Amino acid sequence: MSQAILRTERIQLIPLSGEHLEYQVELDADPEVMRHLGGASSRGQAEADFRVSLAEADPERGLGYWAGFVAAAFAGYWILRPLEPIDQEQGDASNEGELGYRLMRRYWRQGLGGEGARELVRHGFEDLGLTRIVARTGPDNTASRATMTAAGLRYRRAFEVEAEDWPPDLGRSGVEYAISREQWSGGRGAS
Repeated sequence: MSQAILRTERIQLIPLSGEHLEYQVELDADPEVMRHLGGASSRGQAEADFRVSLAEADPERGLGYWAGFVAAAFAGYWILRPLEPIDQEQGDASNEGELGYRLMRRYWRQGLGGEGARELVRHGFEDLGLTRIVARTGPDNTASRATMTAAGLRYRRAFEVEAEDWPPDLGRSGVEYAISREQWSGGRGAS
């Protein structure tokens, strides 16, 4: 299996590849886009982060990053990557995915974040057979928390961050939202 090209009513999601580097550089240079992710990045840092994004993909399982396009214009990234436990409470995450998204500012407040996230949740459960999808952010990132809810995820818990790669200027606390395949199949996530 490899990452699929996905489509929603307005978005085409293309698996991230080397040709998308300049989009990441542009996205990561915007301090407002990166406000909850540790701040704007230099070109060198964006390039390093891009290489990490490519390496985090799990093509055998169909997980990774997608570049999203609206009417052929780059809108942002949507992510469904392998879930890495961040603390002792997480347990086995081998059949779970972590959802994420980051949009160009000109596409904010149009419902695109939730639209793309819902498609990745659907893809994760229907096509990839994941058992649970998790998303995490800082407690004050109200826009991201609203997108998680729009994608059908439910608030699960607040946590203290033990992970080394959590941006230090974001504090050491976070919130986690999640949805299981059963919840998605039987609830609003599938609608």
